[in-house]
Amino acid sequence: MPTLAHYLIVSGLLFALGMAGVLLRRNLLIIFMGLELMLNAANLSLVAFSRFNLGPDGMPNYNAQVFVFFIITVAAAEVAVGLAIIVALYRAKQTTHVDDLNTLKF
Repeated sequence: MPTLAHYLIVSGLLFALGMAGVLLRRNLLIIFMGLELMLNAANLSLVAFSRFNLGPDGMPNYNAQVFVFFIITVAAAEVAVGLAIIVALYRAKQTTHVDDLNTLKF
């Protein structure tokens, strides 16, 4: 049976992988996927803490798991808006390389 530490290790590895993708890569899609990995790592931590936090009656507290559903809903909207922005930038500049995109500079 996996313990809380197992879940937190996997969550930390996912978060580190997402952070590495954001910091080291220069492609907008890879950066976007790294952000999603970090968000899912936070969701995994919330669910793990919710599962292993027992109430006075000995039952797990599922409030954080309900909160995760709201986070996933917001993430779905974020994906729609983020991909629309990436597609618009690609149509305008014909690249998804971050260093080539300077349209947001003053």
